[in-house]
Amino acid sequence: MAAEVADQPKDLKSNEEEKNKLKATRQVEFYFADSNLPYDKFMWTLYSKEPDHWVPIQTIASFKRMREFEPLGIDWVVNALQLSDFLEVDETKTKLRRRTEVTEPKDQFQRSIYAKGFDDETSTLQTELEEFFDQYGRVNAVRMRRDQEKKFKGSVFVEFADFTTVEKFLNHDPKPTWNATELVIMSKEAYCDMKVQEKGLKGRSAETRKDVISNRGFNAFRLMRGEGKDASGGKDSEKEVYLDFLGHKVRIHKDGQGNGTVKEEDVPFVPGATLRFDGCGGSVTWSDIKEPIKQKFNGKAPFIKYTTGDDFGLVGFHKVLSEEDIATVKETVTSINSNEVSWSVPDEDSEKTFQLERAQTAARNAFGQPDRGHQRGRGGRPGRGGRGGRGGRGSRGGRGGGGGGRDGRRADGKARDDESAVAGEKRKRPVEPNGAPDVGTRGTNAPPVLLTTKKVKTNEGEAKPAETS
Repeated sequence: MAAEVADQPKDLKSNEEEKNKLKATRQVEFYFADSNLPYDKFMWTLYSKEPDHWVPIQTIASFKRMREFEPLGIDWVVNALQLSDFLEVDETKTKLRRRTEVTEPKDQFQRSIYAKGFDDETSTLQTELEEFFDQYGRVNAVRMRRDQEKKFKGSVFVEFADFTTVEKFLNHDPKPTWNATELVIMSKEAYCDMKVQEKGLKGRSAETRKDVISNRGFNAFRLMRGEGKDASGGKDSEKEVYLDFLGHKVRIHKDGQGNGTVKEEDVPFVPGATLRFDGCGGSVTWSDIKEPIKQKFNGKAPFIKYTTGDDFGLVGFHKVLSEEDIATVKETVTSINSNEVSWSVPDEDSEKTFQLERAQTAARNAFGQPDRGHQRGRGGRPGRGGRGGRGGRGSRGGRGGGGGGRDGRRADGKARDDESAVAGEKRKRPVEPNGAPDVGTRGTNAPPVLLTTKKVKTNEGEAKPAETS
């Protein structure tokens, strides 16, 4: 019995040692993580200083969050870091680096939440906040929000590692509390939308304001795109084109025929940005969907997928929809083609497939290759004969082509079965809709993209120049 008592302090000391090593390792892993490294100017400078990206361990060990380990010595820090699967230490045991290249995080904005109601800042508050949010799941970063004088505002943005943890936190019952005070919590996107509404902003001004709120200032990916470099610091062989997809930048590649395409693994899944309608009666009138939704969503045209003859379709939006947004759609679009319709949230697999189709359609249009069925005529806009071909804008048969309607629609506004048309397109100008992932066409009154699975017909929504680097 005496021997067991004598061994106990040793076991406790060993457990404390392992706990400290894990804490130190995790802190350094955070410094080098995709969620921090490319957004921390000082860390990125250290990382980029050497071609092989080795960083002095002594420098990392001197950081404020590492000072508690100073009494243990630099050798202790080195030994702790050697336990990491994410980092590697060089042969001299004086430098470390990531084992993998830096990659731009996906779904970062959607995996982030806003929380308010915290006490005044103390020297240990950052650590306490991280431990608090850790109880709900894996946390990538906790960012304390500050005013222009660098004073803590009592609120934070927290990036969780997965959507499951986000839902767990936002729907926790009872609601999360801090020192017995219930916190104000919401998704980061909901917070940005709230601030935009408070200021009465719409359209481009609203999007700019969101960017200001959500951006953290320095962004290595944006910097590299501007310099034509990749994540390793080397020059790209050719100019890159990126698609603005629901708040994410997705690179557009060219296939063997020179058409724009995106890699499936590069397209982030953003759940909650799609609705399904049922009961249209086998026919769709674009204006029944497009115009009301544009009016309710700051002029943003939706992306519509519909197959002629089906009684249902999918509608993609430029953002994740809140419960209030869904209710607005249900109240605003009650009928399509004079048929009463119902709205619902599609299943996850359907939405994933739909979002990939959105991105691929956008990519094709980025390099001037819209969906098959649309032909660019000689001499200007679609059709031959100058500004729109024989007989006016569009092609033969008057304004809009043989069907008599503008921009490839029938005169009654319904989708046509035999061809596609793109409104307001200008040559050699890759474009993308304002705030949405679909590459469309320039022109504020253009109809939305309509992608079909049998005979393809497209009509793109509002657009702006595609970002290139």
